[in-house]
Amino acid sequence: MLFSSYTFLFQFLPATVLAFAAARRHSPRAGILVLAGASLFFYGAWRPVYLLLLVASIAVNFSLGLRMEDSLRRRAIGIAGVALNLALLCYFKYTNFLFESLTELTGTPLPFFNIVLPLGISFFTFQQIAYLVDVMRGARVERDLLSYTLFVSFFPHLIAGPLVHHAEMIPQFKRGRTGRSAVLAARGLAIFAAGLFKKVVIADNLAQFVSPVFAHLDAGGGVTTPWAWLATSAYTLQIYFDFSGYSDMAVGLALLFGIRLPVNFRSPYQSTSIVEFWRRWHITLSRFLRDYLYIPLGGNRLGEQRRYLNLMVTMLLGGLWHGAGWNFLVWGGLHGVYLSVNHLWREWRGGETRAPIKGSAARGFANAVSWAITFFAVVIAWVFFRAKTMAGAWQMLGSLFGFEAGSSAYAPAGILRLMDLPVLVGEPHLLLIGSGAVAAALAVALLLPNVPQIFGYREYRRAPERTRWLRWQPSAAWALATALAVAVSLFGMWQRLEFLYFQF
Repeated sequence: MLFSSYTFLFQFLPATVLAFAAARRHSPRAGILVLAGASLFFYGAWRPVYLLLLVASIAVNFSLGLRMEDSLRRRAIGIAGVALNLALLCYFKYTNFLFESLTELTGTPLPFFNIVLPLGISFFTFQQIAYLVDVMRGARVERDLLSYTLFVSFFPHLIAGPLVHHAEMIPQFKRGRTGRSAVLAARGLAIFAAGLFKKVVIADNLAQFVSPVFAHLDAGGGVTTPWAWLATSAYTLQIYFDFSGYSDMAVGLALLFGIRLPVNFRSPYQSTSIVEFWRRWHITLSRFLRDYLYIPLGGNRLGEQRRYLNLMVTMLLGGLWHGAGWNFLVWGGLHGVYLSVNHLWREWRGGETRAPIKGSAARGFANAVSWAITFFAVVIAWVFFRAKTMAGAWQMLGSLFGFEAGSSAYAPAGILRLMDLPVLVGEPHLLLIGSGAVAAALAVALLLPNVPQIFGYREYRRAPERTRWLRWQPSAAWALATALAVAVSLFGMWQRLEFLYFQF
């Protein structure tokens, strides 16, 4: 069930909000029961059989947590639990990839299992691994099965995050007062509308300039340099507005129930370094990789060489977490190299006595160069993330730098759908329209405050002076803007495109 679907917006969500409001009048626990039941129903609506997998995962990890409490074998139980979760994730996510890779390497046909990846398995598995590791380190064991079930299955973050931590979620479920109010609900609806607009109006329309080109490349075709740059830059913006739009919708939905989820994006394309980029992009995943992989590997405590090795291992595994394919491994490896180079550069700059850059013009130029290098590196890496085959990725890279594909080059002309309006265009006009759409989306990403800033959410409660003009207020003007965002989004939901992180 997609957030951007009529079934969710006009059936599931109103029913859940009304049932929760009625239950909360009785007791906080009744509200937890309603949300847990609704979340399990939400997950089972896709493929009911995988609801059994989610319930079994919750039951096993909850039981392991209880067994670790006051046990002399706490560490052994915790390690076994982590291994069990990883085995489950590897079976569903990497079995097909492993057998396909072995078939290619050995030339010997191996069985093909065609395992369907359960929704959200990467997210709910990582969240429970974090819980077991924290309990193994001495954290408090959760003894309430209902609260634990809601922590894992809470429908706003269940499918594509943010990756939440048990210590920041379960206390919110249990508190006597949730802080719900008309203002909180209005803020939640407005944040949801902003995320819906980003997904349906911006990301889904950019997809029209991305999907046909990459499909052509993955099928063995070629693409001209202008179309290569348009498709790659359009995807760069599509994935940002798609994934950040989902995260905004999750935040807004949670606020309707008095729950505050963590911020997952802070305008990452404004970054002037790769280190900064990963502090702004998919923040909760970066936090998990840092706390449960990079630091346990030794972090930067074991010398410089080990530091860069740990960075590479962390990013390679982070790439594989996103998907089972060599292209995801290359994407993660590229970012591992980027981060290592960035840290080496910082150390070299700090290792010599250098006069600070004087003058606002010089500083502005230096920042512009740093931003351009960072953004270019991110764009190039996205090629491997988006292409379904390595051959398609290499063909795209060749086209980006002028190695076109002759007679098989992609040169579309025909019907373009802008929202629900079919427009007949030729190739030059299609390139022009696509370039304009990319430029407009990039301007939004670079020049406007991000959604948490606009709505004063969490760490953005105090707005900087330069963004106060766009600060949300519970006013008629903002109510109208919210209604317009929803109306325009409803008009464009004909495409019914899944979120890009829908089955990671």
